[in-house]
Amino acid sequence: MSKYIPGNQKHLTLEDRKYIEKSLNEGLAFKEIAKYLCKDPTTISKEIKLHRASYLYRKGTFYNAHNFCIHRYKCKKTNVCDKIVLCGIKCTSCTTCNQHCPDFVRERCDRLDKAPYVCNGCSRMVSKCTIPCKYRYDAVYADRMYREKLVDSRSGINMTKYERHEKDDIISPLVWQGQSPYQIITNHPELDMSVRTLYTYLNQGLFRAKDIDLKRKVKFKPRKVHKTQIKDRSVFLGRTYADFQTLHLDHFAEMDTVHSSRESRRVILTLFLTREKLLLAFIMNRCTKGAVKLIFNKLEHQLGTYNFLALFSTILTDRGNEFGDPEALETGTDGIRRSDIYYCDPMRSGQKGGIEQAHTMLRMVLPKGTSFEFLTQWDLRTIVDHINSTPREILAGRTPYDIALENYGPEVLKALQLRPIAPDEVNLTPKLIRFTH
Repeated sequence: MSKYIPGNQKHLTLEDRKYIEKSLNEGLAFKEIAKYLCKDPTTISKEIKLHRASYLYRKGTFYNAHNFCIHRYKCKKTNVCDKIVLCGIKCTSCTTCNQHCPDFVRERCDRLDKAPYVCNGCSRMVSKCTIPCKYRYDAVYADRMYREKLVDSRSGINMTKYERHEKDDIISPLVWQGQSPYQIITNHPELDMSVRTLYTYLNQGLFRAKDIDLKRKVKFKPRKVHKTQIKDRSVFLGRTYADFQTLHLDHFAEMDTVHSSRESRRVILTLFLTREKLLLAFIMNRCTKGAVKLIFNKLEHQLGTYNFLALFSTILTDRGNEFGDPEALETGTDGIRRSDIYYCDPMRSGQKGGIEQAHTMLRMVLPKGTSFEFLTQWDLRTIVDHINSTPREILAGRTPYDIALENYGPEVLKALQLRPIAPDEVNLTPKLIRFTH
């Protein structure tokens, strides 16, 4: 980058290329064009040489119909093509002169060999120009070439056909011998690729050995693809886990969902108070943004806005699509801001480890694969009561219910419809739901 011209480090756009074409037609220098576009002059030079359009002016001109040799005006050669039948015509007037003459030198133009490298802005008329191969910079054509090259550079593999065969001769026999990709890459650094790249090439079938030839490949199940993540990244502005850490909170709430088996579309919305280790759970017929908002509105109605703020002023959750409308969850029914939503980093469930630990206790009663189709809110409330009545070592042997009763009082726990369970009656097995029915 030139020290005299501040650059923006961005690719040229179609509008930039149109300006270049217009400037070339006006005869401006590369430095003047670069200064306007905030680019280095070499950037403009490379752009023109890479994306200029070439074409042959095959018709010739009145002054030069077919001969493009620089010696054509003074040359007096005859019979250069060595025909059996001699002809007395000068070769300069023959259409095959340039193909047979050993002294042929193509006429060139200084505009094409050095800046501006194109015919744009030339004072000579095209119909009177004797140069056979001409170049012109066209903005639309140049932009199309740039787009095609951009796509091609990001597709395919980064090796030639010869390099692929050369590497295949090393890799395939070793894979058939039962060696792992890591073992092959370690013993053959000349392959110049990472283990991950080798796995990718084997999956794409670029070598004779396929991924099915790997020792453990057949044992692996297809990796799950998370299709329920929030797609609108703008909701994360000011709500990331890094933003959450700047608050330095000693207590807050965590939120997540527990999914049913494939037979049912019902899910459980869970809320966890980190200081009291108190778990709340609510059944939802569908895992949608509207269903979560309904639960929040119902909780605010039961607790009152003041108590809701005391319990759920700050909530940390994952990036599930059901939590993709934070403004609706943060705003109460009367328009007052009732909570602040923050999101964990992708694939970092450990950042809300409290609620994940509570889910392990919930799964003791509702194991994975359990259908929630016939599960009622009464059943969930019973399960939560048994979980919250279990003593925790981190609470010095006290139960989450006792700590919550001490911090918030009986009225809040009554509004949440929580009740204590006698120590010897606590049951954290699937039999709990069967007994309640």
